[in-house]
Amino acid sequence: MREILTDLETPSPLSDPDPVKRAQKQMRTPLPKRFYKSVEVGEADGGFRVLLDGKPVRTPGKAVVVLPVAEAAEIVRAEYDAQDKEVDPSTMPVTRLVNTAIDGVAQDPQAVAEDILRFVSSDLLCYRADGPEALVEKQREHWDPVLDWAERRFGGSFNLAEGVMHVEQPRTTVASVGTYLRERTEPLRICCLHLMTSLTGSALIALAVEDGHLTAEAAWAAAHVDEDWNITQWGEDSEAAQRRANRWRDMKAASDLLAVLP
Repeated sequence: MREILTDLETPSPLSDPDPVKRAQKQMRTPLPKRFYKSVEVGEADGGFRVLLDGKPVRTPGKAVVVLPVAEAAEIVRAEYDAQDKEVDPSTMPVTRLVNTAIDGVAQDPQAVAEDILRFVSSDLLCYRADGPEALVEKQREHWDPVLDWAERRFGGSFNLAEGVMHVEQPRTTVASVGTYLRERTEPLRICCLHLMTSLTGSALIALAVEDGHLTAEAAWAAAHVDEDWNITQWGEDSEAAQRRANRWRDMKAASDLLAVLP
């Protein structure tokens, strides 16, 4: 599955799922000049295309970008239109997602869904701190409602553990989530879910966003309970803050795209 997503590194650096790696590559590679004047959305067979001076946008793999709804095409159009003298991929997170979905995930969406499912067996929300009590309470506050939702949605329970010692999850619960994911065959949807899962360390958080149970902001806060606790104790350095900001941009992009998909 990793090969499906990282094949896009060559020849283009647009789709590396790690924003830090993307930034490093972009520093080594001169940004292309903006070569187009007009950016429009046009109808295509079975969907909508983004047109640069009347010509359809293509992925790094040379596939024409066709999106299922006008709202998704409009998000991509806005990213292209916002470029100034140069085209900076780091400011085009939805475009990167779309490229990854078309050139990579579409080859084998079920392999990507299986990678999401693997997170369920060791989901962030199931591993709790044994102290201090203020941190334990923060985890309960942010994580218990998501677990309660997941147990209702998938009809099974989740086992919790203190610390990092692995705890087995009920097979029936994991199987139920697997059935749910196998029904998600659309590359764009699976790509968004995979990115949110990777960024948060929790498939359950990603699925809760898809279901509308969590906003992107609430999901991000839940995913960073431990990190935010450490920041209150020790502070945050500027490089870590910038990395987190880049990751949040990608998280928001996945959530925004997911929200307009049929």
